Amino acid sequence: MADKSLNRTEFVAAVAAESGQSQAAVSTVVDALFAVVAKSLGEGTKVSIPGWLAVERTFRAARTGRNPQTGESIEIKASNGVKISAGSKLKAAAKG
Repeated sequence: MADKSLNRTEFVAAVAAESGQSQAAVSTVVDALFAVVAKSLGEGTKVSIPGWLAVERTFRAARTGRNPQTGESIEIKASNGVKISAGSKLKAAAKG
């Protein structure tokens, strides 16, 4: 498990330093990126950045579950989830 993490502020600062753009400009782009991804997923559209990642909405059918405290059967409603898949470049970077 990774013992380091990069929060949003650190991410924006790192991208700004790498690209030579201001942190304000990078922050606006990051916000726009996630807004587009969220809107696309809401419409059921898969977002794919070849080599890096793919994000898509998934459907989970209704099913019967079990309350772990009481053991009682419960009905779990159908719902949508999100699947994120790493691309080849991201996988290669993770291998180090």
